[in-house]
Amino acid sequence: MTILSFLAFTLLVAVISYITTRKTDEKSADGYFLGGRSLTAVVIAGSLLLTNLSTEQIVGLNGQSFTEGILVMAWETLAAIAMVVTAMFLLPRYLKGGITTVPTFLERRYDKATKAITSGLFLSGYMVVLLPIVLYSGGLAISTMFDVPEKLGVSDTMALWICVWGIGIVGSIYAIFGGLKAVAVSDTLNAVGLLIGGLMIPVFGLWVVGDGSLVDGITELTSKLPEKFVIAGDSESSIPFGTIFTGMMLVQLFYWGTNQAIIQRALAAKNLKEGQKGLMLAAGIKILGPLIVVLPGIIAFYLFEGQITNPDEAYPMLVKEVLPGYLVGFFAAVLFGAILSSFNSALNSSVTLFGVDIYKEYINKEAVERTIVKKGKLFGIVLAIASMTIAPFIANAPDGLFGYLQEVNGCYSIPILTIIIVGYLTKRVPAIAAKIAIISGVVLYSISQFLLAPYFGDDYPHFLHVMAILFVFNVLLMLGIGKLYPRESDYVQKYTRQVDITAWKYVKPVGLIIVIVVISTYIYFQ
Repeated sequence: MTILSFLAFTLLVAVISYITTRKTDEKSADGYFLGGRSLTAVVIAGSLLLTNLSTEQIVGLNGQSFTEGILVMAWETLAAIAMVVTAMFLLPRYLKGGITTVPTFLERRYDKATKAITSGLFLSGYMVVLLPIVLYSGGLAISTMFDVPEKLGVSDTMALWICVWGIGIVGSIYAIFGGLKAVAVSDTLNAVGLLIGGLMIPVFGLWVVGDGSLVDGITELTSKLPEKFVIAGDSESSIPFGTIFTGMMLVQLFYWGTNQAIIQRALAAKNLKEGQKGLMLAAGIKILGPLIVVLPGIIAFYLFEGQITNPDEAYPMLVKEVLPGYLVGFFAAVLFGAILSSFNSALNSSVTLFGVDIYKEYINKEAVERTIVKKGKLFGIVLAIASMTIAPFIANAPDGLFGYLQEVNGCYSIPILTIIIVGYLTKRVPAIAAKIAIISGVVLYSISQFLLAPYFGDDYPHFLHVMAILFVFNVLLMLGIGKLYPRESDYVQKYTRQVDITAWKYVKPVGLIIVIVVISTYIYFQ
C-alpha cells in the first residue's frame, strides 16, 4: 500500500505536468527558460514555496528545532518580509528590463565581465554546494522512510547511491527536457500535497501527545517544554536574537530577491500584477511554515527525548511513528516532489545561466535561440551527472546541514546582493566598483569563516553578523569608488515592454499586513 500510494501520486503529478505544458514552445529562450512568460500568481506561489522547501529544510530545520526549539522559525517567518520587499522593489525593476537572468541586469548596469563573474559564482554555488546537498539529504530521507537497505538487501551506502541517482534522473527529466513551465506546474501540484502532508505530521503528532486531543497536545507541549517556545535566541544558539536585524535579513533578501533559482519563477510572470500577487501569496503561506518545519521537531523531542542522538533523525522517526501506514506512501511521494523541486529548479536555473550568460556571450555569439537551448540542456546533463556523483560523498559532512548550507552560501550571496542593491539605488557607480566588491566579498568572507572563525572559536562573531559587516563595508567601498571614479553618464533603465508592469493595486496594504503579522508573532512568543 505504501509503495502504491507513492507511485500513484508521483505519476499523477508527472501526467498533469506533461498535459499542461505540451503546447509550450520549448525551442525559444523565453519558452524554455521562462515558460513563455505566462506564469500566473498561483503557479508562481506554488513553485516558489516548493523550490524553497526540500529535505535539507524539512529535515534540517526540524532537527534544529528538536535541539533549540521555536527560535529557528526565523528562517521561515522573516522570509515573508523579504518576499514583500522583492515584490515592491525588485520585481518591478526586473520585469521593466525584461531580463531572463539576474546577471543580465548586471551586464546592462555594469559590464559583461561583471555578468560573467556573477554567473560563475551562481553556477559554482549550485554545483558544489546546493545540488549535491539537496540530492544527499533527499536520498537519505527516502532511503530511511522506505527502509531501502532492508527491502533491497543492500548496504546503507549502496541504498543512498540508488536513491540519489533515482531522484537525480527524474529531476533532470523535468528540468532539462521540460523547461521552466514543467518545473513550475509540477511544483504547484506538489505544493498542494506538501501543505496537506506537511500539516498532517504536527496534527497527528499533537494527537498522540494529547492522547486524542489537539488542544491537550498543545497544552502538554507548552507546559512541559516551555524552553522550546522561547523565540529569542541567546549568544550560544544557532540564531542569536541580534542576527535577525543584521545578516538574517540580508540572507533572506538575497535568497528571495536575487537568487536565480528562486526569482526565475517571478521573472516568468505574465505581468507585474501576477508576479506581485504570487509573491504575496507565497509570503502569506510562508508565515505558516513553522507548523511544517519547526513544530514537528519539538513534538519529536517530547516523544523521543533520549532516544535520538542525531537530531536530523527526529523528523523521519516522527513520520513513521504518528502517520497511519496508508498515508506514509502519500507523504513520501510529497516529500519526493519537494526534493525534486529544489533539485530541478536549481538545475533549470543553471541551464539558463549557462545558455544565456556564458554560451551565447563567450562561446557562440551568433547562436540562435534553438542552439542556446540545446547547448544549455547538454550542460544540464553534465551538471546533473556531476552532482549525482558528488552527493553520496557528503555523508561525512558536518552536522546541521541546513545551517552549514547557509554559512557556505555566504561566499557568493552577500557579494551578489551588494552589487545588485547598489546598482539599482545609484546611477554613477562604475563597473570596476562592482568587480572589486565581488572579489572583496568572496575573499574576505572566505578568510573570515574558514580561517579566522576556526582559530578564534566561540569568541568569533556569528556568521550572520559577519555577513552584515562585509555587506556594509563593500557598499561603502563601491560608493567610495563611485565618488572618485564615476561613470561618464547616468545609468537609465529602459522599459523593454516584454510584459505589462502595472502594479497590483493591493500590493502595499497586503505587504503591510504581512509585515505586521510577522512582527506580532515575535512579540507574542517573546
